[in-house]
Amino acid sequence: MENLGLNLAWWVSAVELPALGGLFVLIWRARTEADSRLDEVDHKVEAAGSQMREALAAYKLEVAKTYATTGTLREVERRLTEHLVRIEAKLDAVGAGGRA
Repeated sequence: MENLGLNLAWWVSAVELPALGGLFVLIWRARTEADSRLDEVDHKVEAAGSQMREALAAYKLEVAKTYATTGTLREVERRLTEHLVRIEAKLDAVGAGGRA
């Protein structure tokens, strides 16, 4: 029975403890590597998000500079309609005066 205790103690100290230590080191390295890669990905995502926000702001500014508002379009349409009505009235007056 003493021999079994000695064999068990030898097994634990010679095999189990180094194996558990090796597993601990492997897990620790995997975790630190995963943390560093996660930090890299987080940095890349933040940079990409910043670039997208800048691009969207530039696009919004370009749209604001380039395209007319609805109110402006309505005003231009109203003015064009008024001019066309005046031209039509003048043509009607010239046509009626030439016939008589």
